[in-house]
Amino acid sequence: MRNIAPGRGYGGAATKLGLNFGGRVHMTDVAVRSGREPEALHDVVVRFAGDSGDGMQLTGDRFTSVSALFGNDLSTLPDFPAEIRAPAGTIPGVSSFQVRIADHQISTPGDAPTVLIAMNPAALKADLHHLPPGGTVIVNSDNFDERALTKAGYKVNPLIDDSLDRYKVVEVPMTSLTEKACAPLGVKPRDAERSKNFFALGMISWMYNRPTAPTEEWNRTRFAKNEMVMKANEAAFKAGYNFGETTELFAHSFSIAPAKLPPGEYTQISGNTALAWGMIAASQCAKLPLFLGSYPITPASDILHELSKHKNFGVRTFQAEDEIAAAASAVGAAFAGHLAITSTSGPGLALKSETMSLALSLELPMIIIDIQRGGPSTGLPTKTEAADLLIAMFGRHGESPLPIVAAYSPPHCFDAAIEAARIALKYRTPVILLSDGYLANGVLPWIVPDVTKLPDLSVEFATETNHTNEDGTEVFWPYVRDPETLARQWAIPGTPKLMHRIGGIEKEDGSGNINYSPENHEHMVQVRAAKVAGIAKDIPLLEVEGDADADLLIVGWGSTWGSIKAAVQQVRATGEKVAWTHLVHLNPFASNLGEILVNRKKVLVPEMNTGQLSLLLRAKFLVDCQSISKVRGVPFTAGELTVHFTKALEEIR
Repeated sequence: MRNIAPGRGYGGAATKLGLNFGGRVHMTDVAVRSGREPEALHDVVVRFAGDSGDGMQLTGDRFTSVSALFGNDLSTLPDFPAEIRAPAGTIPGVSSFQVRIADHQISTPGDAPTVLIAMNPAALKADLHHLPPGGTVIVNSDNFDERALTKAGYKVNPLIDDSLDRYKVVEVPMTSLTEKACAPLGVKPRDAERSKNFFALGMISWMYNRPTAPTEEWNRTRFAKNEMVMKANEAAFKAGYNFGETTELFAHSFSIAPAKLPPGEYTQISGNTALAWGMIAASQCAKLPLFLGSYPITPASDILHELSKHKNFGVRTFQAEDEIAAAASAVGAAFAGHLAITSTSGPGLALKSETMSLALSLELPMIIIDIQRGGPSTGLPTKTEAADLLIAMFGRHGESPLPIVAAYSPPHCFDAAIEAARIALKYRTPVILLSDGYLANGVLPWIVPDVTKLPDLSVEFATETNHTNEDGTEVFWPYVRDPETLARQWAIPGTPKLMHRIGGIEKEDGSGNINYSPENHEHMVQVRAAKVAGIAKDIPLLEVEGDADADLLIVGWGSTWGSIKAAVQQVRATGEKVAWTHLVHLNPFASNLGEILVNRKKVLVPEMNTGQLSLLLRAKFLVDCQSISKVRGVPFTAGELTVHFTKALEEIR
């Protein structure tokens, strides 16, 4: 079905906009609305797509924010161009933002959009494959000229052939309507065009009964210093909303009721913001100043940006000249008694390798945040992947085990940050904290925690000497260990009588003196490994969701959590039995993981890599763990995993 709003004639919409085009609206199979009561939906998936300069990320973010304020549960999937300045109007330059809003709890941004808003031919061509037959396409018909079509690789305008017959197509001249709405303000057409994303936002806000006041207030605040831009955005937003309300292109609007979520104070949060806030919370719980040494890299840079805003919490941020300097500065901060972190993405993690080995040898608490992206090398800078598990496990020279914590959702990034800090401080060790591009940029509602219930991470620094030499001299030995945790004492430089030596050359346990003896080196290697292995006694036992006695076990880690959860629910709804456990601690594993794995007829491990966790599980537990692999720069959909799980159940039978 195709609905067309040509460049001339908009009926009531034109009248309300104060425009007079003449002509008439051409429609096919569209009922003229009378009363137009909104149709209630349980959820909807909207995908905004356009050129990287069309403001699709902002549009999606605003629609998400208003939906969060309205009380819907939600999940988002931003998709950025890999090139910083991809040619306008080309497929590599398409930027999209998918958001799912629902009246119930959800865990994914949806397998496929219900509605695709395409601002130009490139956006249509790049993102149409996401839309199932029968879905709605709303296009900015003004941009479907010969030049734009050629750039996108179309030989024939898809709006005039039969290639879109499987979809409900709504053609709206958003650019010209925006220009005419802004003309009374004295805004030049070229400047007005930049506000066309607000026209799209207004139209979709009407379509799904979103309140307009929050968007209008945000616009006034955000562009307060540029009144003309603010007024143009406001005019375009109102024009889009009124267009939806008065035109006969849409049979009716839709409503999605607020979700019934646990009581509490909510905000929407992205993974990177949650990591930053989690680190601030950890530093407050530890009563330590927070230091971040970082070098900008996509998609980790937002952590640096966010932490730099919070100097009032004792946060110090340092933008280093490269990844090596960033990591080295964090080591120095840890030596000086800070909660020290360094953040990066895959290529940067490789560059930090030597410094991580140094921090391990020094046995200083330090957190290395890795926001994984597609690799190797520069790879896919703006696309997600989770293929850094093995470099996190083994990407240092010598025997150098480190604890690894993996976040599984944007809100969980907050908790994962606190857990990484807890382990680092308690066991005096660097900790690798894994996230990925999907979590970093994705948004979910987050219930703001009661800060009085956050764990006490306070640290006791050494203040007294701890060893007496043969001549009776009282000295401080840096490698005197706690008998339970094997953590060494932590002394801040400058503390009276606590001069000590630590470094990268192998040290003697206890004294910290340089010692090359075979016996001492083997002892130090073993004690560092035992310290990390011992953390297993201090982490929660894994829980099994679904059917604990199922023959099919799903083992997940990282951002596969949402899709696995949805797929397990779908399969169990058919009466099948499926068990699922999700790992947060990847080194060491929880102590009951082996018990969970044994005696299963099939173990599947969905991963956004070619099978890294399954490799580790096979080696550790001698269990035939089969990988479900995806390395396409996008996360799993629930539908994809449902197919895999169903096939596995059939094989078991």
